[in-house]
Amino acid sequence: MTNLNLRRAATGLIVPLIALAVWQMFSSMGWVNALVLPSPLAVLRKWIEYLLPTSPYGAESGNWFIWLFSGELIHDTMSSMYRVLVGFAVGAGLALPLGLSMGSSQRVYTWMNPLIQVLRPIPPIAYIPLSILWFGLGNPPAIFLIAIGAFFPVLINTIAGVRNVDSIYLRAARNLGANQRTLFLRIMLPAAVPYILSGVRIGIGTAFIVVIVAEMIAVNNGLGFRILEAREYFWSDKIIAGMISIGMLGLAIDLAVTRLNNHLLRWHRGLEN
Repeated sequence: MTNLNLRRAATGLIVPLIALAVWQMFSSMGWVNALVLPSPLAVLRKWIEYLLPTSPYGAESGNWFIWLFSGELIHDTMSSMYRVLVGFAVGAGLALPLGLSMGSSQRVYTWMNPLIQVLRPIPPIAYIPLSILWFGLGNPPAIFLIAIGAFFPVLINTIAGVRNVDSIYLRAARNLGANQRTLFLRIMLPAAVPYILSGVRIGIGTAFIVVIVAEMIAVNNGLGFRILEAREYFWSDKIIAGMISIGMLGLAIDLAVTRLNNHLLRWHRGLEN
């Protein structure tokens, strides 16, 4: 990491640290109810308890690796990530070919666009009753909701990427004798890649939002379920600890996707350096 990046990272920490200091000060002075809003130190203690395993099994036998990764937070994070990845793969896997077809063929676009425009404004959470009726409880309804959340961002961005190809390139390729297949593979698809990757970033972010809602309704593990469970017992510190875990995981996913985008778009204007 360069010095400039280090300075930017340090600058970005100033406001969160000030907010934490003010929060801790208000809690220490008794200005806020600890049951409603526990102090940052209380939340940190609960987060550590949530992270570390409660059972001595594994530690006593000397298998520290198994013991370390048997904590409740690790299990919940892995469960949520599994649903996000599978649901996103299903949604993006359906959206990508459909988006390429709609973007490259006016006939397909004319047939499919009215249906897409009717379904697109419906939020994924509106499908919760149907998902439970169709799939019951467990992972299938959660994956179904996540797939819907990821489907439309990838689809719309893919369509936009293919349809926004500069007509100069298309005319030049046709004048050089390129057929429709060559136009699609050598002109339209490469030009649409930045749009597709932007849709992937938005789609996986939406998938992570939807998984938390789905876990509060249809499953019995995961970060969303644990927050709902903590609410039932009025464990405010565990609720906030779970929220912080979601934020950290979401930040890690976004940084990973951004790095992947920058790597794949090295050739794109503005990312050469």
